[in-house]
Amino acid sequence: MKRTHPTTLVIVGLIGTVAGLLTDAALAASGRALIVPPVTLSVTLAVIAIIVVVLAVPIRRAIRGKQTLRIDPFRAARTAVLAKACSVLGALLTGLPLGLLLFMLTRTVLADTSSIVLTVSAVVGGALLLVGGLLAEWFCTLPPDDPDAERDAERGPEPGASRSHA
Repeated sequence: MKRTHPTTLVIVGLIGTVAGLLTDAALAASGRALIVPPVTLSVTLAVIAIIVVVLAVPIRRAIRGKQTLRIDPFRAARTAVLAKACSVLGALLTGLPLGLLLFMLTRTVLADTSSIVLTVSAVVGGALLLVGGLLAEWFCTLPPDDPDAERDAERGPEPGASRSHA
């Protein structure tokens, strides 16, 4: 499994930002209350980020040879997939409240301070989930089997080298 590409995270974050901005704009146009994320969202996202990193630490220790216990490969794969999901969801949940915040700050009548603080805390919680997911994903990355062979494969064949078929 490949690690999450930064372009994917930026695109998902932009989708979340546009969705948050348009949702608040539609709610305001229809005369309804704007979305204000609860404080429990920020706390939950931060706790999930911590849990994901804690799950990935034993895998990192096993990879580096600092742990004598053998790690189940299925556990490592599940942790890597969870880390990848957390990084993508973290990008989305950073962008969504960021769009809500942008709408709040661009209105002619400024929203109350508590709404802005709660929205900023949701952005921070989403960013923590994003960073925690990326860190856990990095912890679950296996080193290359042969660094020289991987470097040669990335570089391509030597100029003038012929391939022989046996």
